[in-house]
Formats: sequence, structure tokens, C-alpha cells
Amino acid sequence: MLHHVEIWVPDLDRAVVSFGWLLEALGYTLFQSWNDGRSWRLGETYLVFEQSRALTADRHDRCRPGLNHLAFHIQDHDTVDTLVSEAPRHGWSLMFPDRHPHAGGNQSYAAYLENTDGFEVELVAINPSETD
Repeated sequence: MLHHVEIWVPDLDRAVVSFGWLLEALGYTLFQSWNDGRSWRLGETYLVFEQSRALTADRHDRCRPGLNHLAFHIQDHDTVDTLVSEAPRHGWSLMFPDRHPHAGGNQSYAAYLENTDGFEVELVAINPSETD
């Protein structure tokens, strides 16, 4: 089981607005808080966002080596749609709008969002056949 993931962000306040909103909408709760970071937890796994003084860039580039995106299970299509409609108010924009919600293929119902700092998340509706 995954213990935690730590993501360095160029601006903690922006990360709290975008990731904090999304994670809390997905059932995560604020776990830790300190001057340069926050973490949110769901079960035994938590995600850490830290504004480190050792950063070497001011924007994440998902096309470079390292993290491309985080993908989250979403309960159903309606929840994906609700999150997509609320996302812009929290610093997210819809990627691939011309192919949404099937940018991942016709068998998939998902949203791909990117925040102001270049981080991508994928919100994947759980297919009923996956729960059988």
C-alpha cells in the first residue's frame, strides 16, 4: 500500500486552493499543516504539498521526467461532471475539452484537469463492471 506522496509546489497558497478543494471534495481530510506545507489523508495514505526552498523551477512540467499526473477514482459520471463544473473556481482548467469526457478512450469516463502551476489530475468514474 502506498504510504504517502510528496509534491513540491511553487506556491503553497495556490496548491491549497486547488488541491485542497479537490482532495476534500474526494473525502480527504487535512492531516498536517506547517509554514511551508500541508497534507491531506484518506485512510492510511496521504498527499503532501510543500513549497521547498530547494525548488529549481517555478512551474511543474508534466512532460519532463517525474510525475505526469495523479489519477483518482470517482464514484460516478455525475460526480465527475460536478467536479468539472466547479473546478475553474479553484484554479483548474479542463484539458482536452473537445474529447471530454472520453479523452482516455470510448470505454472511459474521465476528466483531465490542469491547475495554474501545471499539475494534472485525472478524475476517473468507476465503471460498474470494475466493482463486480
